[in-house]
Amino acid sequence: MQLEETRKNIEELAALSSDELRDRSGSREVFFAFRELLNSGAARAAEKRNGEWKANAWVKQGILVGMKLGVMQESSVPLPGGNDWTFVDKDTYPVKRFSAGDGVRVVPGGSSVRDGAYLAPSVVMMPPAYVNVGAWVGEGTMIDSHALVGSCAQIGRNVHLSAASQIGGVLEPVGAVPVVVEDDVMIGGNCGIYEGTVVRSRAVIGTGVILNGSTPVYDTVNGCIIRKTGDAPLTIPEGAVVVAGSRTARGDFAAEHGLAIYTPLIVKYRDEKTDSATALESALR
Repeated sequence: MQLEETRKNIEELAALSSDELRDRSGSREVFFAFRELLNSGAARAAEKRNGEWKANAWVKQGILVGMKLGVMQESSVPLPGGNDWTFVDKDTYPVKRFSAGDGVRVVPGGSSVRDGAYLAPSVVMMPPAYVNVGAWVGEGTMIDSHALVGSCAQIGRNVHLSAASQIGGVLEPVGAVPVVVEDDVMIGGNCGIYEGTVVRSRAVIGTGVILNGSTPVYDTVNGCIIRKTGDAPLTIPEGAVVVAGSRTARGDFAAEHGLAIYTPLIVKYRDEKTDSATALESALR
């Protein structure tokens, strides 16, 4: 009931300007109730329905309402020697606070989670890393050093986001599906997953692979090319093992100079050997 009521209120507020929002009685209370739904994981920017991921436009609208409602506010963290580490952001999106009872490990060293993001119990966050508003991160996921989880990204359970992996944010347009990484996926170091790409469960994305809407993926196992379409995002199949590859560039000039274009390649589908190579040591949890 609370979810549906908040949805209705958010959709009403989304049509107002910043000045109208700030003048309207109760608008902040509506937003704070919405933000708590984000923090608890009850409200998600996208959900899987009938086997396909669909955006919840009202959730993205709610995040934008918070942007319009917010006013600039300074905050700081004391540093040795009397200086402060100073930040400036909208007061509607402070830094998210955790307690030991939440079951989330945020290891010291410069990491930050924005309020309005959900991290499930047993998530581990190594420093420095960042999780933006609207993100949803499932149980047992490891967010390694220098990793980014962008706004509204949906990360499943037992995912490994390796060092320096970048999961892009998709806040606008509100109807666009954000980046989705399903359960038990391994994202290698220095990978970039952008533009609403969906990575299905148990896939392995090798080191340095970039996935976005404009780069086709060549499936060498099934002999087909996977592309984004007007109706569906780029989708990496379940259990696919993707590595960085190249293909010959077209044209006489390219042929003359031996030029090639980057492209991701599916070289195999997950097997027992892959499971062994990508398993996380349980003691790290």
